Formats: sequence, C-alpha cells, structure tokens
Amino acid sequence: MTDGRDWPSIAGHASPDSPGYVGGPQCLESIRPRLAGAFRTIRLVAFSIAIVSSASAQPTVTLDEPAAPPPWALAERLLLDTASEGTQAFFAKYVNELGYLKCVERWGGNDGADDAMENFGGWTLLHSLGGSEDVLTLYKRAWEGHIRQYTEARAPGIEMAEHGMYWREFVTSFDWEHTGEALAAFYLYGLALPDDTIYRNRARRFADFYTGQDPLADNYDADRKIVKSLHNGSRGAKLTPASEMDWGGLPVEGNPERLTRYATASNIRGDHPLNLCATALGLNAYALSGEERFRDWVLEYATAWRDRVLENDGNIPTNIGLDGSIGGEWGGKWYGGVFGWDFWPQSDGRNYFIRGPRIAFGIGVLLTGDRSFMEPLRRQIANLYAAKRIEGGRVLLPRKHGDTGFYGYTADEHLDVQRDVYLFTADRSGLDGLARDPWIRYLEGDNSGYPLDALHADIETVRSRLEGIRKDASIDYQRPSDYSQRFNPAVTDSLVKLMLGGNPPGRAGNVLHARLFYYDPVRSRPGLPDGVAALVEGLTPDSVRFRLVNLDPVNDRRVVVQAGAYGEHRFTEARAGSVESRVDGDRFEVLLAPGAGGMVEVGMHLFANRPRFRPVP
Repeated sequence: MTDGRDWPSIAGHASPDSPGYVGGPQCLESIRPRLAGAFRTIRLVAFSIAIVSSASAQPTVTLDEPAAPPPWALAERLLLDTASEGTQAFFAKYVNELGYLKCVERWGGNDGADDAMENFGGWTLLHSLGGSEDVLTLYKRAWEGHIRQYTEARAPGIEMAEHGMYWREFVTSFDWEHTGEALAAFYLYGLALPDDTIYRNRARRFADFYTGQDPLADNYDADRKIVKSLHNGSRGAKLTPASEMDWGGLPVEGNPERLTRYATASNIRGDHPLNLCATALGLNAYALSGEERFRDWVLEYATAWRDRVLENDGNIPTNIGLDGSIGGEWGGKWYGGVFGWDFWPQSDGRNYFIRGPRIAFGIGVLLTGDRSFMEPLRRQIANLYAAKRIEGGRVLLPRKHGDTGFYGYTADEHLDVQRDVYLFTADRSGLDGLARDPWIRYLEGDNSGYPLDALHADIETVRSRLEGIRKDASIDYQRPSDYSQRFNPAVTDSLVKLMLGGNPPGRAGNVLHARLFYYDPVRSRPGLPDGVAALVEGLTPDSVRFRLVNLDPVNDRRVVVQAGAYGEHRFTEARAGSVESRVDGDRFEVLLAPGAGGMVEVGMHLFANRPRFRPVP
C-alpha cells in the first residue's frame, strides 16, 4: 500500500481547524459553549488503533482512544439530521395523502411528469448516507404516487400523452434531459433495498425498453448501435416530426412562449448524446440481477459512442443519423441536432452534449475498469480549452459550435466532468480547471478549510429552503410540477465528497461513483450510524485515507466500510497507526469506542469486482 507520496496530484491531507456547527438547528455561536463544556474532560491524545480478528470472515478495525469532537464532524451530522427533517416538512407541504404532487399535471419539457420526481432528487442518496428512515419511506410514497398520477394524467391531441403520460410505469416517449432527472433518485433506491421485488422487476423492465428485448418499445437499433430518436420511452422511439405541443404540452393561456420556444425543434430523428443517459438503466438492472445481457448492452452502446467521439477528433456529435453516420439527419454536420451544438444559437444553454457521455463513459469504467472510456471526455474538454477566452481574469469556454467554429462562451468549465476523468485515471492532462476546484485542492493538501466551508454552505442551503417552505403561500393544485424543486432540502454534494471520496452524481440521472460506502450493521441499513461522522482526507490510485469519529461519549458504534457503492473495488490491507492487517475483500468493520475516533488508511484495487447492489449487512 502506498503512503500517498507517489501520487501528489491527488494524495494530500487536511486538518480543518475552523470553528464549526454542533448538533441541533440552533446557531453556531449560541451552542458552542455547551459543547465545550460537555467535552472539556475528554483528553485529545494520540489514538491507538488495534486491528483484531473477528468471529466472522469480515476483519474488524477498533478505534478506542478518545478524540475531541471535531467541528467538521458536528457539522456533518447536523447536515444529515436537518436535511432529513426537512424532507418531512417538504412532503407535508407539497404531497397529498395519495402520494400525488400537489400540482397541475402537464405534458412536456416545461413542467411535465419528469419534474414531479425531480422534486425528490437526492432523497434516496441522503438516506444512503445516513439520513433518517423516514426519508426513504416518504420517497417511496412519492414514487408510487407519481406513477399513478401520471398514468392517469392525459393531454388530448398529443400522440404520446393522450392515453396517459406514463405507460407501463414509465414515460411514453420524451427526451433524456428530462427522463434522466426523473429517475435520478430511483437508481439509488437499490442501495437500501436491493431485494425489493417490485423495484427489481421495474429496473429490468425499464432497461429492456432500450436493450431491444421489448417488442413494444422499439427504441434501439442493435445493428447500428443507436437509439433511434431524441424522444423515446415505453412506447418506443418517435420518428415523426415533433410538434410544438409534443415538446411543450397543451397551450397555457398567457404563456405562448412555452410552445413557441420549440418552433424549430421538430427534427428529432436519430441518436443524440442525451440518450446515453439510458445506460444508467442498464447498469441498475445489471447491479440488481447480475444478468450479463444488461452489461453487454451498456458496453455495446457506450463503446459505439466512444468510438464516434474519437473518430470526430474528440468532439461529441449531437446527431447520429438513422444510418449510423455522424450528423446523418442534419446534412452531415456533427454539431447539428435538437439540443445540439448549433441549436437555439440565441442561447448559450440547451446544448446537452456532455451530460449523457459523462454518465455512460463513467459506467463503462465501472463495469470494466477500462479507463479508455474517459478519453472522449478528456479530449472534448481539451478541445474546449484550446478555444478558450480570458475575460476579466475568468476562463470562458465555448458552449456552441456552428459553421464558423466555436461560439457562445460561458464560465462553465464542466468541473464535474473534469473531476470524473481525473479520479478515474489519475491523469490531469487537458483538465485545466482542476487547479480551481476547491475539493481537489483540499485532497492535495492546499485547502484545509474546505470541509467545514462546504458543510456550512450546504447547511445554509437547507436552512434557506426550509424557510422558503414556511413562507410559501402558493395555492395547492395550482402550482406547476417544477415549482417546489427550489425548496428540496435533500442537499448532499458535500457529504458525497467528504464522506465517500466520490464525485457527486448530480440530479441528471447518474449512478454513484465513490471510493467508500458505509453500512450500519446494527440497524441493517446503509449509511453511517447515528453519531458517527466520516472524512476522506486523501486519495491515491490504490489507497484511501479517511477519519471516523464517534460523537457519542456513552455508547460504542459499529460501521461496515465497503469498497465503492457497488462493491466494485477491493480492499487489500488496512493500516491504523503502526498496525497493518490484510483485508483482501470488499468490506471490513470498524468498532468505535465511546467518544473515540481516528485515521484509517486502506489499500485498494479499483474496479476489481463486478458492480452489484450488495446485501445490506
């Protein structure tokens, strides 16, 4: 196992020493004296850690020396607790007794069915990090309710919605900007309940809408390895021109723009990189069932797109013709297509060239360990930096490309994509934005205040959203489905980075890529036990250094540590202080004495195992 010094670009350490939050919703300054008094007698000493044999096959690490509760740990627990409490307030305000969102049910990309579940983005992830059981219970009620709600909802005169906006519990046919957002929380439900039969059956059925196995959902052309339209779903690919109502739903009095904005969006034929978001369905079905055909389809489709990008000099095409050619439905222009590089030239947004590739190519590495799936993303980012502008000291990258080249400059450096490429490959080349990324700088030992700053910022976000819920005087059942998203309290980005050593999946429908994952073996559920906090302080290609703290001065805690969210990595050994022991598996257990904490460094082989939703201990 390395000590981290052979990979200085990621390895590092940080010792946050700023004042922090403590338990409960009270403000920081008002309760710090009580905490100081409570732990005044706890002596901070160099901890001793013993690795002891376990009666089970799972090794056990014991942390038994007292440690004063660090501010980051208190803030982490406060974020988990208040976000969990916030989901109850959100649910009570915006969901009825049937589990239906209190809204006007509409079709389309403005405030359609996808937005109903986007209101609950991050809920299953919050639970899996250690949020309350109520979070998962309420999510499930909302999920089941929205299926009924949008199966019943109809939009007369719109081909794909006049008999129900959902069919077979899935959107009939629409684009993956929206479909992926609706499914973001669904994908991670399996971390908590992988044996849920209904969930497993749905995951397999949804994936088969795209594998070519479902005759009622003709979405995928296996010969050309394409999804045949930008609009696709349980009723198959829509190959006829999309009307303004197909995109925007039925007219709404006083709001003509909801339809006219789609006046030039009729040509939806052929494949688009957004459709790569569907590979998350395949990964989910494979991780639940182990059926190789799901893995095979994901790799077939992702590999075809990887090759297309490399063939196109590292630029991601935004249309693949029905004949399989780049730009085939747009006069051979690789930058053509609805939601493409040259679509809506008056706007710098609405070019979804990188969302699907980020998801699919990351899944490609997860399934195979083959880092070449990251090369298209690296080359695309490098191409954008080659065309960059510097204005007012800011780096601006192009968002658009037309007949005369790149245009439409914005400050978005796609740092989420850059982090993925770096964390998967340990290679910074072409990833110029990482020097400005606060989390990466922290991992390199150059931003010690980051954990507390990030947690405090997320706590403030939860507070402001709950304040918004309390003050919201909107009228039930007259809201659009996307209205309440602004108040969603499931804020998890800092937790994923700091607890798991993972790049947050976001709300677009990605899976969870992480170095570590935790279970509470006493309550047989995912996430950290009550009163336990975790902080990843360093990453190398073959090790993780992280700290665990038990904030309970009376009771011990047990934590099962897993190598990746899907057990996709393998631990080799664990080092605590001067003691090192073999692990050689995807899990080990940590026993934390009351009020104790310490550092553990584990060696690991990345992507050594096939990803699965592992049994909850």
